[in-house]
Amino acid sequence: MSLSFAQYRESADAITVRIGAFRPQVAMILGSGLGYLADLLEDAVSIPYSDIPHFRAPTAPGHRGRLVFGSLEGRKVAVMQGRIHHYEGYSYEEVAYPVRVLRLLGAGTMFVTNAAGAVNQAFFPGVLMLIADHIKLFGDSPLRGENQIEFGPRFPDASYLYTPSLQKLAKDMAADLNIPLRKGVYMYFPGPQYETPAEIRAARILGADAVGMSTVPEVIAAGHAGMRVLGLSLLSNMAAGILDQPLTEQEVLDAARAASDRFIKLILKCLQNLNCCAALLDRNCETGTDGMLR
Repeated sequence: MSLSFAQYRESADAITVRIGAFRPQVAMILGSGLGYLADLLEDAVSIPYSDIPHFRAPTAPGHRGRLVFGSLEGRKVAVMQGRIHHYEGYSYEEVAYPVRVLRLLGAGTMFVTNAAGAVNQAFFPGVLMLIADHIKLFGDSPLRGENQIEFGPRFPDASYLYTPSLQKLAKDMAADLNIPLRKGVYMYFPGPQYETPAEIRAARILGADAVGMSTVPEVIAAGHAGMRVLGLSLLSNMAAGILDQPLTEQEVLDAARAASDRFIKLILKCLQNLNCCAALLDRNCETGTDGMLR
């Protein structure tokens, strides 16, 4: 499937009808059980994905399926309350579609969160992990097909998809809050089945610290569009084979709820200290005065 730039525009225009002159500075993608952060937005405008042309609806537990626009810690924010996944039957381009639409609306920075399984045996459930890099060996790319030159180049660099300055910000803010924050590599698996113990052993050999079924397609699209990215994983469980017990969806959701206070505090602290003006101009993305890509 190949989506045209006109379709991205149509989605952005439909959202603009609902939010008026509001232009988000920061886009947030909230993972399993973490959508509660959207409830903190001031002057919020909520738009179900079903009301936006070309958006797809999530089916995974803990993913509500709506965009929420509003103010948070003085920043103009757009929150994806739930994401879609490749394992739901969607192409990678469809999975990453909302990221490009939010870029069109003006977002220059993206905070992306997920719940992940811990591969590094020095980590443990409930820990927050700062994503320094990722490994993706499966499937194609959200950039496959005709290049959308309006967003970025045919062959974008992937050396710094997770922006170093935002990583430093998150580490500093976590230290200020006395919140333990590990740093590691996230490995993408397509799912929906959890990984096998043998796959986890292979992931550890390759250098992965955590595994999950999301995030990477959206980050690839964000990097292509010149967005700065902060990635955070909640380690909800030990990955397959580390403990002698099966993995369950409920375990993931319970861990997210248990970590909610620490997670909210860290995100809000990062927002408070984020220079959004610099973020909007990062990587020389050319925008008009209304924040729209040209």
